[in-house]
Amino acid sequence: MARILTGIQSSGRPHLGNILGAIQPGIELSEDPKNDSFFFIADMHSLTTIRDPKVREENVNAVATAWLALGFDTNKNTFYRQSRVPEVTELAWYLSCFMPFSRMELAHSFKDKSEALGGEGDESVNAGLFTYPMLMAADILLYDADVVPVGKDQKQHLEFTRFVAKRINNHYGEEIFVLPEARIDADLMTIPGTDGRKMSKSYNNYIDIFLPKGKLKKQVMGIETDSTPLEDPKDPDTCNVFALYGLLANDTQVTKMRENYARGNYGYGHAKKELLELIMTKYEKQRELFDHYMNNLTDLHSKLVEGETKARDIATPVLNRARKAMGFR
Repeated sequence: MARILTGIQSSGRPHLGNILGAIQPGIELSEDPKNDSFFFIADMHSLTTIRDPKVREENVNAVATAWLALGFDTNKNTFYRQSRVPEVTELAWYLSCFMPFSRMELAHSFKDKSEALGGEGDESVNAGLFTYPMLMAADILLYDADVVPVGKDQKQHLEFTRFVAKRINNHYGEEIFVLPEARIDADLMTIPGTDGRKMSKSYNNYIDIFLPKGKLKKQVMGIETDSTPLEDPKDPDTCNVFALYGLLANDTQVTKMRENYARGNYGYGHAKKELLELIMTKYEKQRELFDHYMNNLTDLHSKLVEGETKARDIATPVLNRARKAMGFR
């Protein structure tokens, strides 16, 4: 059985793009009986940019709730908040002491994030952004992870993880850490937003399927379309509404809407209403579960605490191996 480990960002409520591009594929991966899945909410990583404790707590609750509502099985898998397993910060320090500064300077993510924040002279570019790869390495090595699914942008961080783990193993002449393998999905789905660009909070072009119906309707009806008259045929292959509908509907539904577009006398407003009803129907149970957990945080947190207990049971022996080898008995 392979141990799969995945970190989940806690930067805000998950939108449809997150659900289709990351959450549903992650849940499918966790359902494979050959996998032992460790999924954690990377709330400590978020401190590099989010300083408001209330915002962070709301984000963590919403992210955890979304995964549970969409079917993540916490009985079969291990689901936890990164910050509730403090052993990870101790291990991150040990790893940092074996990672050459010159190699850390090559991190693409730090360069990209620091430039986005205004350059290295900007005070918001903090040391946490720079040392981020070592905390990520600790997240992975602490659980003897065999496989880590990542996007192309995280490939270098996996290389750093393997490098520092191998360096420590070689230095002490024993296998303290398991060397993880990266699983890079070259076909990651890009979900179009309401304006046709990639769906993203930063573009404010997202659809939040967990909103009350009135607010969800406003987002769906705000999808950008062209000015083709109602009575004229329309091209579904250039329409944002059809693109989103096609990601959620079955083949019969997609064929019918395509025929409606080609026939004419079928407006974009009709298509948007069908998309809204499809979302409401397809995610009816998930919306109910989301509301339940967000209104009953005790139920949510009890599931997270169970996962955190399981995670610490795995993490403690691994950390003790490192402590013993380094003389911290």
